[in-house]
Amino acid sequence: MAAVLCTSFLAACNRTAPIYNAEHVDFIGSAPLPTRTVQIQRAAASLGWVAEPQGPGVVRAALNLRSHQVTAAITYDPRQFSITYLSSANLLYDGTHIHRNYNSWIANLRDKIVEESGR
Repeated sequence: MAAVLCTSFLAACNRTAPIYNAEHVDFIGSAPLPTRTVQIQRAAASLGWVAEPQGPGVVRAALNLRSHQVTAAITYDPRQFSITYLSSANLLYDGTHIHRNYNSWIANLRDKIVEESGR
């Protein structure tokens, strides 16, 4: 029994990593806040995220892939943005670690937002 628990624990450890939040990422160029909102929504949609403005400088983004779900807050001003974890399902989140795919999804979203801000 102990061997089974140990094996399960090690398997979970190999699939998780410390959670990544993209903080204070610079946009390319300058643009007013409403333009940044549209850029974030376009970038998110291109990757399958649903991004909904929650108020000035805040977008809530959700991604559903198969049985995995994640929600993140994107806070921003005309110069920079941050992406912060809000919630997830089926991603082994334990308060500090999460399925390693999450970090890739956030990094891809970060990069796409930067790319979109330069258009």
